Amino acid sequence: MSTDHLHNAPVQRAVEYHQPTPLPPAVAVPAPVVPVQPNSVPTVASIVLPDGRVVTGYAIEPARQEPVATKPAVSRTAVNVALGGIGFLAVCGGLLLLTTFITALTALITQLITLAAVIFGGWITVQVFSAKRRQGGTTVNIRKAVIKRNHFHG
Repeated sequence: MSTDHLHNAPVQRAVEYHQPTPLPPAVAVPAPVVPVQPNSVPTVASIVLPDGRVVTGYAIEPARQEPVATKPAVSRTAVNVALGGIGFLAVCGGLLLLTTFITALTALITQLITLAAVIFGGWITVQVFSAKRRQGGTTVNIRKAVIKRNHFHG
């Protein structure tokens, strides 16, 4: 029996459909209109054109220019140079402190190594000179020992 037809058959899967839920339309509530009296009644101007027609309308005030920004008392370049100099001095001071710290740490480590050498050398000296006064180690009397199967029994 051949199983080739099983590998070529399309695979069927269950499919779910999701429908979007519509949102209700937003209702705009208009703001209440409050009548406001103008501060003053604008002036009405009339102009007679060359062909004899008269145009009447409100006078338009000329456009006001925006105030010119005042220049600072010190130029921005001078401020940037000064800030750069302060930053450079801060970095140099930090490097000086770091160098001083590393030098002090090196001196401390050197002193600790010297102290350990003096203490260890003193201990070795005491061991050497005290060994001459007393006999150290274990003394075994071989004549009394009994040897059985490569073990000593005394």
